[in-house]
Amino acid sequence: MSNIQILPLEDIMGDRFGRYSKYIIQERALPDIRDGLKPVQRRILYSMNKDGNTFDKAYRKSAKSVGNVMGNFHPHGDSSIYDAMIRLSQDWKMMEPLIEMHGNNGSMDGDPPAAMRYTEARLSEIAGFLLQDIEKETVSTAWNFDDTEKEPTVLPASFPNLLVNGSTGISAGYATDIPPHNLNEVIDATIYMIDHQNVDVPKIMEFLPGPDFPTGAIIQGKSEIRKAYETGKGRIVVRSKVTVESMKGGREQLVVSEIPYELNKANLVKRIDEIRVNAKVPGIAEVRDESDRDGLRIAIDLKKEADSQLVLNYLYKNTDLQVNYNFNMVAIDNMTPCQVGVLPILRAYIAHREDVIVKRSRFDLSKAEKRLHLVEGLIRMVSILDEVVATIRASENKSDAKENLKISYDFTEEQAEAIVTLQLYRLTNTDIVTLEQEQADLQEKILELRAVINDEKTLFNLMKRELREVKKKFGKARRSELQADVQTIEIEAHELIVEEETVVSVTRSGYIKRTSPRSFASSTLDEIGKRDDDSLIFVKADAKTTQHLLIFTNLGNVIYRPVHELTDVRWKDIGEHLSQNVTNFEASEEIIFAEILDNFDGAMTYLVATKVGQIKQVERSAFSPWRTYRSKATAYAKLKGADDEVLTLLPITKLDSDIVLVSHQGYALRFNLSEVPVLGAKAAGVKAMNLKNGDQLSACMFVTTSSWYLLTQRGFIKRVKFSDIPATSRANRGLQVLRPLKVNPHTVFAAGLVQSSEKSDESLAELDLFSPAVEVDESDISQQQVLQIRGNDDKLYDVILDELTVSERTSNGHPIAEDIDSVNDAKIL
Repeated sequence: MSNIQILPLEDIMGDRFGRYSKYIIQERALPDIRDGLKPVQRRILYSMNKDGNTFDKAYRKSAKSVGNVMGNFHPHGDSSIYDAMIRLSQDWKMMEPLIEMHGNNGSMDGDPPAAMRYTEARLSEIAGFLLQDIEKETVSTAWNFDDTEKEPTVLPASFPNLLVNGSTGISAGYATDIPPHNLNEVIDATIYMIDHQNVDVPKIMEFLPGPDFPTGAIIQGKSEIRKAYETGKGRIVVRSKVTVESMKGGREQLVVSEIPYELNKANLVKRIDEIRVNAKVPGIAEVRDESDRDGLRIAIDLKKEADSQLVLNYLYKNTDLQVNYNFNMVAIDNMTPCQVGVLPILRAYIAHREDVIVKRSRFDLSKAEKRLHLVEGLIRMVSILDEVVATIRASENKSDAKENLKISYDFTEEQAEAIVTLQLYRLTNTDIVTLEQEQADLQEKILELRAVINDEKTLFNLMKRELREVKKKFGKARRSELQADVQTIEIEAHELIVEEETVVSVTRSGYIKRTSPRSFASSTLDEIGKRDDDSLIFVKADAKTTQHLLIFTNLGNVIYRPVHELTDVRWKDIGEHLSQNVTNFEASEEIIFAEILDNFDGAMTYLVATKVGQIKQVERSAFSPWRTYRSKATAYAKLKGADDEVLTLLPITKLDSDIVLVSHQGYALRFNLSEVPVLGAKAAGVKAMNLKNGDQLSACMFVTTSSWYLLTQRGFIKRVKFSDIPATSRANRGLQVLRPLKVNPHTVFAAGLVQSSEKSDESLAELDLFSPAVEVDESDISQQQVLQIRGNDDKLYDVILDELTVSERTSNGHPIAEDIDSVNDAKIL
């Protein structure tokens, strides 16, 4: 008959994984709610105690203890056993270490321990109180993995180890994070609960106010502690203890003396040093780990001008000097994983301890009653000693002697055995005194044990007395400081920026960068790194990293960048393109204006004009940094159709300025700025000029000089006085400034201001390439304003604007050169 079963694979997998999950939940990763130990920890302690490897004896090689545990109780790898043993010995992880170790048992820096063949270990004294009375049948046992001997399923636990030492572990579908607590406080809370079974969490927190980490530090969040104690889940803030100490020369030093629980100190120091190297916060000069056998100490030297509180707040916020600790109190209760608060943990411990004390008392009672029975027989034997001796001498052997004693003097089997095995030296006159004293002691002890077993009040008094003994022997002062409220850390972004001088540049295609003054000074302006078809439109040579950059595009978008966030590269490098970070930057988009700001305060406005003839003013304050500025541009103008684009964006400096608009077909309109309303950033604006069908704006300028020029697409240029354009009102047609021709008429290709050459001595601090007068070399400042024009044959033609004669308003000007037929491009030098 075949024993093969045909079953669906999903049923087999589900069944096997279910069994596996049940095993690792109950028998590996989660602690028992009664003794607070995982199976491997319990087996280590039991095995070492069984082998006599206790605190009052010499240390033994760790490898021997690990081998005994692996061979007798824990059939897993030696590394898992040794790792568990190491953790039980680490005083920065265990509030009360259960193992004492000689040798390298790791460090707070994450250093691995020495191999188990090098280290020596023994149980600590307090571990003995977890195992106390285990030999008195106080706990249930189970067969080990090969059914050769029995092991305890729980330890007697003379103190609530689960709360004292906490626990952490990950299982299948479950994880646990129970923080350690102060032994004194846990025992006080347990004693109070023994007397007040219906106590609530707020009352318990008078005795057990919160966790107490072996590494100290500051714990914030009383409400979250209460939530965790009620539900088993909660989150507290654990903050390093830091003091500010004075140094020579007026400098200060941050000294870290306590760090959060289970934190890798070396990684923390490395992270702080990375912040120093990258200048994430101004003021850190040096970071050193000065920890030694006397305690933890991390020294953070500050520069003389540093704000110690700012640096400390930044480190709290951006390093593990401050962390969140999440309570997730899961333990095995009655063979089931449960998320429990502090009250169920204490109740489970008290019930367990009650069971242990009762079983111990029954064991001791049985032993005492047996001994009393023997002592009573010995006392009666002493009173008839001669007869007993004679009876024994007349007997043939030991068994015959026992039978004769039982028959002749009515001794029981146990009493007869004790008499015949009695040593002769005890048959003295003083022995009866000792026996009678022992009889009285045993009778008193029996009464006490029966009271413990039968009277709950006596039992609980004994339990409290034993807990107080543990507290008296091992209690220590609290290490962690508790603070009721979580302190919010607020850091202004500008406080973190180190103010440095830099050079900021923007190209028309959208490449931006900042450059060190040294790199800029070692090159010429023309040596800027850019594409051949790109042009530099903005440079500020004395920008600061604390300033702000606004970039306006022809599609009505504005991009914001703090100067310190710009990529710092050499002047000859191309820089970073806006499309690398700005997701809505179009391929056809170009930069038309950029400026550096100190702040967004004040009532500064911009004039915006589009090709289809819309105009408006928009406030600068509308562009203060928005939440998604790193990845998205925001609008400053709404365009009318796909063919529309922003023609001009100009900062407004004089509110009474006149504006001149020039259309493609040669019309010029002049009106006052007061007619242009201030609108929102997403508004389209109002009608600026009454354009003919097919016409569009070609230029928009403020009347700040005496004349202006216009350039036609056929390569003609002329200079016009502003006084020839009378001021009217917005939305008119304007005056014609080009003579109309029926065949191949002139159209306005470009127009702009003609500056006076006397203004050429201004500083090069800001080379505003939107201005018609730009000096390109500080050592050889040009005294003339030059318009460089590229013809359709790619030849370059230079026109000195202030040498142009003023033409009549209705003329078409003069040709730039005899061989130019049309213009492709033009720019001011």
